[in-house]
Amino acid sequence: MAKHITDQDIEKVVSLIDQWDDETKFTWENLCALAKKRYSIESTRQTLQGYSRIKSAYDDKKEDLRLNGKRKEKVPPSLNIAAKRIASLEAENGRLKKEQERLLAQFVVWQYNAYAHGITMDELNRPLPKKDSRSNAV
Repeated sequence: MAKHITDQDIEKVVSLIDQWDDETKFTWENLCALAKKRYSIESTRQTLQGYSRIKSAYDDKKEDLRLNGKRKEKVPPSLNIAAKRIASLEAENGRLKKEQERLLAQFVVWQYNAYAHGITMDELNRPLPKKDSRSNAV
């Protein structure tokens, strides 16, 4: 049985997707194998797909590969590492922009629902209660 995936694990898997090597076929099976090899994250495709950040990053990468194919730019061997780093950062940047758009859309829904239920800005901005360090109570 696959272990519970933490927020740090999700970030690592999304990072693997952003940095995917064009030489390796991009599949759920290969992603799971690489996550297990590199970070000891033992999981199945179904488990990973259940996390929206991983699923959307995977879908975005798949779409990017479909539209752009394998980018075979001729670069000198000395610049190969830099070219891979740039491609990785561009992929991460694109994914983060799409993630931000989804979060902003979610925020608009929350904003409307708060307004519809008469919740004031003071109530929304109230700080979280402090956690009692002696117990698990909030």
